Amino acid sequence: MLAWALLYAVLWSLAGVGSQRSSLFNIKGFVYGTVGHPVKIYVKLHQASPVLICMDIDRANKETVDPTYLWTGPNENTLKGNSQINITNTGELVLKDFLEPLSGLYSCMLSYKTIKAETQEETMIKKKYDFLVFAYREPDYSYHMAVRFTTGSCVGRHNDLLFRVLKKILDNLISDLLCHVIEPSYKCHFVKLPERDFLYELFIAFQVNPFAPGWRSLCNRSADCEDITNHNVLKARDRMEEFFRKQAHILHHHFNRTVPAMHFVDHSFQVTRIDNCRPGFGKNEGLHSNCATCCVVCSPGTFSPDVDVTCQICVSVHIYGAKACP
Repeated sequence: MLAWALLYAVLWSLAGVGSQRSSLFNIKGFVYGTVGHPVKIYVKLHQASPVLICMDIDRANKETVDPTYLWTGPNENTLKGNSQINITNTGELVLKDFLEPLSGLYSCMLSYKTIKAETQEETMIKKKYDFLVFAYREPDYSYHMAVRFTTGSCVGRHNDLLFRVLKKILDNLISDLLCHVIEPSYKCHFVKLPERDFLYELFIAFQVNPFAPGWRSLCNRSADCEDITNHNVLKARDRMEEFFRKQAHILHHHFNRTVPAMHFVDHSFQVTRIDNCRPGFGKNEGLHSNCATCCVVCSPGTFSPDVDVTCQICVSVHIYGAKACP
């Protein structure tokens, strides 16, 4: 039986008849330096960085004589090419398969000559460019939802039974997505409507979460799983919305004067997205305004031990992505 039909069968059997309530990068993927000002770069985990150019854009548009480039990494050691670091002979740097420990300050010293045409006198010029590179990941999405149902009374077992049946139906509706309903709760209130008597209503709230038992099986072919879980919980949200939309449709089109005393209150469905960051990551709109919605790796001096959205202060932390305060 369809979920919406099953719920209405339960509602009808529970309560009989009642009254109805109506309802920085440029387009080529290159990032140029800026003298005297670090350029912030955000690289998604396991992806490659944009191409970091050891020049400012003005210098890149001019002739440069005998240029040399010296890149140093977060540990202030000279960078050399390897499986994760690619440096070209024209001073371009690309960081591949980016992970938390690669975050930090990357500096490049550009040296070049200017030559006077009349005397052939050479002058060595040096410019330093700094790039602050941060790992980031997408937040883990969940959705807080709220609905209302009318009821005949705030006293009695019917309210508890409706609540349990509704949760079971909603869990079954999204179980194939490995999502589930968590933190369900309800309260009964009496509501006065304009030109109407008091009505009793159940205010029901719950979260839809993409981490039902077995969810890690989705990650077998993926180094990072939030894209998959976020896609699934979005589909779960859409199914919930459609489910309650059908409740309202049934109420308006399948009943005339007699409706269940316990029924969905039209237009009462509300949904709000909740973002969580994995341990070692957090949000900071002030510090990371160019990646305000991202979960950015916690910087040295901070840590995040759980799925909160902020990195907490810890002066003894000296690494990026700390999950504990030693």
